[in-house]
Formats: sequence, structure tokens, C-alpha cells
Amino acid sequence: MGSSRSKSLLSDSTVHRNTSQHLEWLHYVYGMCFYRASGTMTANITVFMVGDVMLGRGIDMILEHSNHPILYERNGLDARDYVTLAERQNGSIPDRSERPVDYVWGAAIPVLKEKKPDLKMINLETSVTTSDTPWPIKGIHYRMHPKNVKVIQSAGIDCCVLANNHVADWGFPGLLETMDTLQIAGIKCAGVGRNSFEAQSPAAFHLHHNTRVLVFSAGHSSSGVCDSWEANPDREGVNMLEFYKPAEAVAQLREQIYKHKQDGDIIILSVHWGGNWGWKIDSSFVKFAHKAIDEAGVHVIHGHSSHHVKGIEVYNGRLIIYGCGDFLNDYEGITGHDNFRGDLALMYFVDINPATGLLEGLRMVPTQTIHLCVNKAKEDGIKWLMSTMSRECKKFGCDVRRVGDELHLVF
Repeated sequence: MGSSRSKSLLSDSTVHRNTSQHLEWLHYVYGMCFYRASGTMTANITVFMVGDVMLGRGIDMILEHSNHPILYERNGLDARDYVTLAERQNGSIPDRSERPVDYVWGAAIPVLKEKKPDLKMINLETSVTTSDTPWPIKGIHYRMHPKNVKVIQSAGIDCCVLANNHVADWGFPGLLETMDTLQIAGIKCAGVGRNSFEAQSPAAFHLHHNTRVLVFSAGHSSSGVCDSWEANPDREGVNMLEFYKPAEAVAQLREQIYKHKQDGDIIILSVHWGGNWGWKIDSSFVKFAHKAIDEAGVHVIHGHSSHHVKGIEVYNGRLIIYGCGDFLNDYEGITGHDNFRGDLALMYFVDINPATGLLEGLRMVPTQTIHLCVNKAKEDGIKWLMSTMSRECKKFGCDVRRVGDELHLVF
């Protein structure tokens, strides 16, 4: 399925797929000639992205400000019990006096300082609210106290994509408080809004070399997003796309994108899709991803929902991450599905040529959740991620190689 970057650049079938791609190819050739003639080359932009960051429930209990621990789950636990489970698994969590505001980010902080990405984005999978009214038909509800938003700020996160299945766990009042809290904190969000136009609109970022990046976000019921959460012209909610109907979904997406897109923009689409466990990628999702690139001009697809990493494809020079996995959650100490190693994750650093929108490289840093914070993955974890990602990426014509303690995509 996947094709190498060189093949995607030279293949006539790729170049002439449609008029817009033909024009993009001419833009690339012209740009490369100009830069070579002038003796300069455009510096890549680097986007940091991860999957689910679940700062509610158990993790909220170890932050400076905590909501009431009451939960409405069938197992009868309250939020503090998830902290107890984590400590039973790996020992005591440091005392509050020893936990700085960026404690949960742990080993991710020095990595971010070293890599210096131009844009940092996460799938924030929790409501940020003090609302006490849970969504009635859901069995699990995540919320983080709004005063803990400084935890997100402490990692320098620029963008939170919110079209997921926990953003409205505490009702639409909780959703509105989430949006307001992030806005006041200076953190842009995408995928939700006070009406459908806002929910479908991107978060926009102006980077170096006059590059503008637009981040769109959409959810799907296959990941547990309630259909009743969908935003409409007169009510707040989530941007939803029907990924099981690729042609219809891409037509809707294209309309959303072209309301905002300008020449030269880099388009990132963040999607919350699919179930929690399993390696197989639904064929409809693959078709949607390809059509989104071919017909809607998407440059990067940032997929998440599964509690573990999934395969990666490079299609016509564009990156498709089908599942980033959970980056940070309170599942530590919960047994079951151990063969998927949900405790392991990757920090994705995506290098994009701003003149062409093509992928130049993908570097991945292995991590592991221990003591409810991000740690560097141990050697056995790195080897497991290397083997697993190699196996899954080969299904899409890619591979990974180890460079020190990092994994680099080969495409």
C-alpha cells in the first residue's frame, strides 16, 4: 500500500492524479529550482504530536487541584482508587511536595527541550471542568480541575485536539468550560465549538518562513464519541465525520478545509477513530485517509483512540499515523490486554517540507507510564516497540530503524 517518497514524487500516476496535485507538483519543482538557484533551502518544520493525554480521573487526584473523587462507574471505584492501583503496581508516587507542576510529563520535558519542535499538539482526552453532572449514558467520565490547566502549559503545548469520546463526559456545560479554560490559558483547540462552524474550524499557527499550519479535528462513533455530541448550527458540540463512508466524509472534510485554506498552508487532520484494542486497520479508514490526501489536500493524518500504537503509512509523500496510542493515562495497575503493552507510547516528531508539504522524516521517542508520569522506556520496551512498529508498518510498505534510543521511520 505505502510508497516511498521518491516513488511518490516521480510517479506520473501520482503527479497527474488530479488538477490540484498537478499544480502542487509544479509548485514543488518551481520552489526547488528557486531555492537551489539562490543557494538556500527551506528549513523543515517539526510538529510534535502524541495520542491520548488523559489528565482526568486518577491523574487529576495527584495534581495540585483536584475535583471531587466521585465516579459513576459500574465497578464502584472512586478516582483515588486508580492512584492506589498504580502504586500497587510500581510503588509509591512521590509526595505532593516533590511533584512539580510538570510532574506527569516527566521524561518528555527534556526531550521537548532538546528537539525544539515548532508546534506541539496533543489529543487532550478529558473534560476540563468542575461540572458535577455526568453524561448519563456513558460508563466512564474523565474530568480535570480547570486550575490544573497549568499542567498543560508547563509542557508548552500549543494545540489540544478535542474531538474525542471524553471531552463532554460532564455534559455540555463541562465542554464549554473546557473550551473557555483552554482559551484563557492561551492554548488553541480544534474539533469542538459553540456551534458546528466553530467545531469544524481549524486551529491556525503561523510558523517560520511564513508557513501557516491548520489543525482540523474530527471524531467518530467507533471510538465511543456519542452521536448526540455532534455540534449543529445552534448548539455546541463535537465535529463528527462518518469514516465508514469515505466518499461522503471526505466531501464534508474538503468543504470544511476549503473555507479556511490558503495557498501554501500545511493541513493536519487529527482523527479519533476505531476501538481500543486490535492491530487491524479498518479498510474504510484507509480509504478515507487516502481520499483525504488526494481530494482534500491533507498533509498529515494524526490518528488516535486505540490504547496502543498502530501502523504508519506514507501515502503520496504524506504521513498517516493510524493510531498513536495512549501517551498518558491512569491505567497503570489495571490488568488485561497486556500483549498490547498499553504502558508504552511514542513521542512523534514529524518533519515536513513547508515548500511541498511532503514528509521529510519521522522520529519517534519511546516512553513508558510509571508512577502516573512519562518515563523513558526501558530497553525491553524499546525492543518491543521496535519489533511491533516494524511489523505493523511493513503492512503499509514502511519500516522502522533504531537510532540510539529513537525509532526512525523508513519510507
